[in-house]
Amino acid sequence: MRIGIVGSGALGLYYGAMLQRSGQDIHFLLRRDYQAIQKNGLHVYSCNGDFHLPKVAAYLSPQEIGPVDLVIVGLKTISNQHLLELVRPLLGTDTAILTLQNGLGNEELLSAAFGAERILGGVAFLCSNREEPGTVHHLGEGKILLGEFSGGLSSRSSNLAKMFQTAEVPCSAVNDLRRARWEKLVWNIPFNGLSALLGKDVTEILNHSPSKELVKNLMLEVISGANAQSLKEPIDAQKYSQGLISFTENMDHYRPSMMIDRAEGRALELEAIYAIPLQQAEAANISMPQVKMLWTLLDSGEK
Repeated sequence: MRIGIVGSGALGLYYGAMLQRSGQDIHFLLRRDYQAIQKNGLHVYSCNGDFHLPKVAAYLSPQEIGPVDLVIVGLKTISNQHLLELVRPLLGTDTAILTLQNGLGNEELLSAAFGAERILGGVAFLCSNREEPGTVHHLGEGKILLGEFSGGLSSRSSNLAKMFQTAEVPCSAVNDLRRARWEKLVWNIPFNGLSALLGKDVTEILNHSPSKELVKNLMLEVISGANAQSLKEPIDAQKYSQGLISFTENMDHYRPSMMIDRAEGRALELEAIYAIPLQQAEAANISMPQVKMLWTLLDSGEK
């Protein structure tokens, strides 16, 4: 399958590298890493074993790539104003688009421009960072849940899940993408926000009992907002929140992406991760006051 990667950061580089290693025809749209990858290939340092791709198809513009069978979007949502112009040159008659971006609103943006029939969304549970150009560091996890924007299971989503599985990426097709999106927000909203505000990693946050309690309360608010969204099945608030906290306790001093972005002076993904979920919860008559306070504090630091 000919695949274009739009948004070749820590996520796009890692998944693209895994797919290329498995035999897929991968084409990376690059900026910062272009020269390093052209010269030295792509190095993946992974908790599951390091590897090197000496030859990588690297491009500076989507026009150079041309039409592909599948577009995988890993672009930070703060750059969504450029997303449509980056994707459009990659589209052929039957090209599918899979967005692995954070938060809410991404499938809607792509669907309005290119048609709902093309669009799939995926939720990536990945711990990865970029450091020196031409390298990606995979620290843990990597599972993807993906599904059709229009809902329901499809042969297309099942086949894409099998493609990732063949590449040694745990992946499942789901029949309720909206639920999967909100489940990811249950983790993203507290840990990304608190780590960015406090300058503390997930281990430091959970080792402070009042902060751990705040994480739990934020999670419960997000779940209440999620369960008002006409999900196929509601999220079990106590079981799911405790499971996420236990899972995070094993993420030894992991630094969420928003913590790194704030430390390095980059813009934060506040619209997709906070503003739109708050709007959708409010539209369903659900109040999330602690989430709103967290968003307000983060937003005030952006001005």
